Amino acid sequence: MAEDQTPTTDAITADTPNTDPVFQIQRVYLKDMSLEQPNSPGILLEQAQPQVDINLGMAAAPVSDGIYEVTVTATVTTKVKDKVLFLVEAKQAGIFEIRHVPEEQMQGIISIVCPQMIYPYLRAIVSDVCTRAGFPPILLTEVNFQAMFEAQQAQAAAASNGGSSIITGAN
Repeated sequence: MAEDQTPTTDAITADTPNTDPVFQIQRVYLKDMSLEQPNSPGILLEQAQPQVDINLGMAAAPVSDGIYEVTVTATVTTKVKDKVLFLVEAKQAGIFEIRHVPEEQMQGIISIVCPQMIYPYLRAIVSDVCTRAGFPPILLTEVNFQAMFEAQQAQAAAASNGGSSIITGAN
């Protein structure tokens, strides 16, 4: 009969809040997409080799408590001589649930892990849109989001140290 009075694991967990770290993808979606061919059809007859310029951006914003939207944007500008052949801009987004993670790890998760998860979708969309527009596919290269994050952190630290040394030097 003493065994019946022993609290079960279920009873203990029901009374204590769950503080285990949570990281889940809620949704991955295409947030924005545009294709422009401002100089068509004339430029399509040009025989020169096009120049391709690719810019990537990343942003993150809280949606609600423990829920974050992370976006990765690619802007591909292709020119022949000095005229735009086509311009593609795609913004791939993901909604992530991130809870009970130490504060010092949050920025890394949002700036490295989340973009790494949604970037393959962005690569596929950009390639597909270019192909469907009648151009050869643009294959975005792999991105090391950790190296990008560390470079941004170093740049921010250098800017804050540089600013304080200028002030110190003036004293």
